[in-house]
Amino acid sequence: MTNNLTVIVLAAGGGTRMRSKTPKVLHPVCGRSMLGHVLHAVQTLEPRQVVAVVGHQRELVGPHVKELLPDALLAVQEDQLGTGHAVRVAVEAAGGIGSGTVLVAYGDTPLLEGESLRAFAAEHEAAERAVSILSGIVPAPFGYGRVVRDADGDVVAIVEEKDATPEQREIHEINSGILAFDAAFLAEALPQIGNDNAKGEYYLTDCVQLARDAGLTVGAYPLEDVLQTEGANDRAQLADLGREMNRRILTRWMREGVSVMDPATTWVDADVELAQDVTILPGTQLLGATVVGEDAVIGPDTTLQDCEIGAGARVVRTHGQLAVVGQDANVGPFAYLRPGTHLGEGGKIGTFVETKNSTLAAGAKVPHLSYVGDAEVGEGTNIGAGTIFANYDGVAKHRTTIGRHARTGSNNTFVAPVTVGDGAGTGAGTVVREDVPAGDLAVSAGPQRNVEGWVLRRRAGTAQAAAAEAVRDSAHTASDADVDGVGGTPPPGGES
Repeated sequence: MTNNLTVIVLAAGGGTRMRSKTPKVLHPVCGRSMLGHVLHAVQTLEPRQVVAVVGHQRELVGPHVKELLPDALLAVQEDQLGTGHAVRVAVEAAGGIGSGTVLVAYGDTPLLEGESLRAFAAEHEAAERAVSILSGIVPAPFGYGRVVRDADGDVVAIVEEKDATPEQREIHEINSGILAFDAAFLAEALPQIGNDNAKGEYYLTDCVQLARDAGLTVGAYPLEDVLQTEGANDRAQLADLGREMNRRILTRWMREGVSVMDPATTWVDADVELAQDVTILPGTQLLGATVVGEDAVIGPDTTLQDCEIGAGARVVRTHGQLAVVGQDANVGPFAYLRPGTHLGEGGKIGTFVETKNSTLAAGAKVPHLSYVGDAEVGEGTNIGAGTIFANYDGVAKHRTTIGRHARTGSNNTFVAPVTVGDGAGTGAGTVVREDVPAGDLAVSAGPQRNVEGWVLRRRAGTAQAAAAEAVRDSAHTASDADVDGVGGTPPPGGES
């Protein structure tokens, strides 16, 4: 197949059955919009030109197309008057299409694969046809347009369900709507398409009859995997396509050496990259551009979006976004990695720990019940349980720096901006407001003071007071017994 190929993607429809303020073609499936999946497939063909026809909510659809495919040309269909009208608008916007092949696809067929389009276009060119139809053989063709062939196998018509004879309704080859044209023929045929029908629309499939009338060849290319041509008109169909795409993604990764323990509860987006011998446990979602290195174990019950997970890392019951986890590091359970988190090799972010915009160097550990925000934690440092990095003063965020091999006590608060030097330590309950030099120990709490009898005076009548009083009564009883010589050591010179 030559690269003298123009692709027209139809994305102008309103999609009213979606019942959504979001344009139909922009609804997401496995991490990309439906339109994004189609453009991805189209790009693999390396076409000479891509023209996207936009109309309904074009102020949203158009920029999305340009973001994904900057070289694409946008053609605006002001009024949706059918597929024939849409393709005519595209050809006019392109200033003509010259020679070669024109492939017409739809923006709501997310399962469509580039290799299928490539094979279809190649077969069309090899057969030197005026029109080729991407078709499919289905066991229950009700509702689809039928591909009618003659005795020689050439296509003579596409007949819609409502117009089909009883014999034609028995045909199982259906029209997907995806078509390939000889460019010169299409340029001649488009002005001849009429709108003498119930809807007053211009149908691109009328080109089949125009080609036959001109004595030109029309053929069909049955696609074995006909689900690739399925579109989504409502949320239920969208969910069905999502499940099918996820199944295909997981199957591909499992065949490439990834262990997925429970595919039914695992979701992996189309742009996720997984290395060999990754293990994904039940209840896991890997979203966006997440990358997971070999031998890493993810899950159970973990959601990672746009994260990078190093080889051999373990991430358990964790929610992460835009975070980096180093090789052989451990995260979770019940950890929250917010954007900007960077955990070094062999490090640990443990149970009920939240991190944000912070770097923890190799071997650094935050094992329990802590918040680490806007911080640098040095190599080999251990952060005690219940620690808060107080990074916000009510107006601005500030950073905290903890040096290498520091040891901080439990229930510390680091009031940023503050620096704790290499090898320094802090006592339990310390509030660090000033820098701690390397090797020093910071202690902010004063000596403990016990207020005697406070509970009995201030909490009288409570279970707390009753418990305390019982202990005191027991102590008094023991003391009285010792004074009376009962129990304990016998008095000197007396009898036992």
